[in-house]
Amino acid sequence: MSAATAIRLVPVHQVPRALAIFNGGNALATVVAAPLGSYLGATVGWRGAFFCLVPLAIVAFIWQCFSLPAMESDKASRPRGSVLRLLRHSIVAIGLLACGLFFMGQFALFTYVRPFLEAVTGVSASGLSLILLAIGVAGFIGTLGVSTLLNARFYQTLMTIPLLMALIAGMLLLVGHHAWTVAVLLSLWGMLATAAPTGWWTWIARTLPDDAEAGGGLMVAVIQLSIALGSTTGGLVFDRLGWQSAFGLSGILLLAAVGVTLYTSRKMTQ
Repeated sequence: MSAATAIRLVPVHQVPRALAIFNGGNALATVVAAPLGSYLGATVGWRGAFFCLVPLAIVAFIWQCFSLPAMESDKASRPRGSVLRLLRHSIVAIGLLACGLFFMGQFALFTYVRPFLEAVTGVSASGLSLILLAIGVAGFIGTLGVSTLLNARFYQTLMTIPLLMALIAGMLLLVGHHAWTVAVLLSLWGMLATAAPTGWWTWIARTLPDDAEAGGGLMVAVIQLSIALGSTTGGLVFDRLGWQSAFGLSGILLLAAVGVTLYTSRKMTQ
């Protein structure tokens, strides 16, 4: 719902910045959550780590009750059928395909970063936490800066992100045993991957300004399905063919996302 919320809170030209702020919260959370979760899992076990979420969830719920602005629904609007009707528009279907390929490629690799770091790179538990922290910090920085790039060169930014991530996946195949190089590459990956959702939420807001809620719901479904497909396929390849094949699959999917995004941009200009 972030795209629909941003459209109702700020002028159209400020939507990318608003979405960057929204996603900045997610990025900031990963700065703390990933390394802290890794540390807690190693010290108090996964049950203890999960239990730590309970007070945080309660605080977040109370905070939202007092901080979220009141936004009355548009009573003049009427339901216009299933959200799947949006797929009848070719630009929506093609754009969501590009988005789906991106998230499949991202999670075909990133889901298995921990076993890669432990088994291939050979980092310790503390080293793993530090790398995850670096990924989170880089992601937060990327989210803060991506709105400027989106306003300047929207589709070029959407294409450059998966292109660079595919390049990183390829470089990891070559330098996977070098801890410092891997840490730098994964930090760059985190910067790009965490910033990318801001671009795709901006795309849905621009493509469906009058139907952003339905479009946002459809995009969430596509993203979740893509994450499931990417992580599952990546896991099967990781187990049966090795980490090199899984990372190679990630690169191929990301390059496919670049191609479909390019086609989407040309379709929009017609």
